[in-house]
Amino acid sequence: MWRGTIALPAIERVQSGVPAAEALLAEAERLDARRVFLVVSRTMNRDTDHVARMREALGARFAGLHEGIPPHTPIDVVVTAANAARDAAADLIVTFGGGSVTDAGKVMQLCLRHGIATMDGLEPFRMVTNPDGTRHIPDYDGPVVRQVAIPTTLSGGEYNSQAGSTHPVKKVKQSFRHPLHVPRVTILDPVPTVGTPMWVWLASGIRAVDHATEGLCSPLNNPVSDASALQALRLLTRALPRVKADPGDLAARQDCQLAVWLSVVGRWGGVQMGASHAIGHVLGGTAGVPHGYTSCVMLPHVLRYNAAVNGERQALVAEALGRPGVPAAEAVAELVAALGLPSRLSQVGVAADQFPLLAANTMRDPWLHTNPRRITRPEEVVAILEAAA
Repeated sequence: MWRGTIALPAIERVQSGVPAAEALLAEAERLDARRVFLVVSRTMNRDTDHVARMREALGARFAGLHEGIPPHTPIDVVVTAANAARDAAADLIVTFGGGSVTDAGKVMQLCLRHGIATMDGLEPFRMVTNPDGTRHIPDYDGPVVRQVAIPTTLSGGEYNSQAGSTHPVKKVKQSFRHPLHVPRVTILDPVPTVGTPMWVWLASGIRAVDHATEGLCSPLNNPVSDASALQALRLLTRALPRVKADPGDLAARQDCQLAVWLSVVGRWGGVQMGASHAIGHVLGGTAGVPHGYTSCVMLPHVLRYNAAVNGERQALVAEALGRPGVPAAEAVAELVAALGLPSRLSQVGVAADQFPLLAANTMRDPWLHTNPRRITRPEEVVAILEAAA
């Protein structure tokens, strides 16, 4: 018998299929939010009319706007956005964009609650992972001003309470966690995602494949996590190629969005990710590689590295991807190739002389230490990087 706990996050609801502006107004009214501050991607603000529709729908409830959160959520930019929200007397933060924008909203909640106005002010609140895997997670009061997320990519950060933000000087991604950092509401509208660059949509979709795959292969899996991860993989392997073939296929886009939700359910039951996520965090924070691309490149090689210890679980991955009997690493690699995405570190601008630093930084990522095949030395990380070179 499985013995464990599934701790449901502080998410009140997920809306799907309702136009974003309409859904946002309904949520602002339900939450009695009078000062709504928007944090929006530059692409969505400048190349589409969806932000204008939200402002118009909110009317007098609109309090201000911050445009543009760079990839990997630089801490200095997040603090600037939080200061603007404080000046606007915001009582609700709404994020509209990709994973970097969503994570910015989480950290902004922390800044508003604790009066943080500079990068140094966040230092006492960050999680610390030591090279041996031991961790320190600070305990602090949760936010009062909460977040509504309207994601336009498939990164999935809107369903968990941890936020990653990159220190612009140290070039490392730092993590902040509180149960109330998770957005109260997530609004899934496939229509605005047509404006998301295709490579971002598809690559972040492989990020969702990574969530589901590493969750399914985790030694801490359970029946609930297995069911959700398997269905996520089935949806993604069908829907991502459909969107590539027809960018206007809203039903396929909605399937992708729902698959992202399913891909992260395992984390609510204590399922941990592995080395693909750990290395990916460092490739992003230290080398500037987009998170979707990190999964495209690293997941097949991490699967090969782990195959000796979890081959039976990996077989479930391949079957869900429609390739029963094929090694999971090959099934994932085939999907990446079919979507026209990069598969080698050299294709995303990472050279071999960076490997020692990347490996050393990866030793400080908590998910390296929950990889199914134990990793205790930077040299082992270098070997995986070399395989992906």
